[in-house]
Amino acid sequence: MKLYYAPGACSIGIHVLLEEIGKPYEAALLNTKEGAQFKPEFTSINPKSKVPTLVRDDGSVLTEYPAIALWLASSFPEAKLLPKDAEGLAKALEYTDYAVATLHMQGFSRIFRPANFAPNEADHEAVKARGAEIFEKGLGLFDKALAGKDYLLGEFSFADSALFYVSFWWSARLNKTLPPNVAAHYERMKARPSVQRTMAAEGFA
Repeated sequence: MKLYYAPGACSIGIHVLLEEIGKPYEAALLNTKEGAQFKPEFTSINPKSKVPTLVRDDGSVLTEYPAIALWLASSFPEAKLLPKDAEGLAKALEYTDYAVATLHMQGFSRIFRPANFAPNEADHEAVKARGAEIFEKGLGLFDKALAGKDYLLGEFSFADSALFYVSFWWSARLNKTLPPNVAAHYERMKARPSVQRTMAAEGFA
């Protein structure tokens, strides 16, 4: 398998899952700051021009965080990333989608790319503030979901990788305080060897 990633991007969560699985894979750094995602070498692999992108052993390409996370968890059951029943799977997908589609795409994207939401530069600070509100509300909901639990479903699952990356953004990249249960989850994640290896590989150790 080959994972295309950008250091510290949402692909860091998929990187963690690959480390949890422990099977051979290649991590290919994509320099998104220099626009490598828009060059033919990459668009021929993923015309969406985004990470994470996973090239599987048969050469087929899988994109979008929830799809990659679910496929990895399903394909390598020995890693115990997949919930045991339909209810658990539904909740794992719910949490993953909320982290990606709401905290990331609606919250973080407003904070870092306000021009995508308002062409008038005078509106950018208001856009960023709204992004922070969306992100903070989401973290509050995750905090309630974690009450009395070490991980979102009690036991570790692929959903925890998604919460990890948005927690990393809020804490390490934005230098903001996580709510208590999410903060404890974030520390728990950072203690996992898979996360430590990933952070070192991406230059954050």
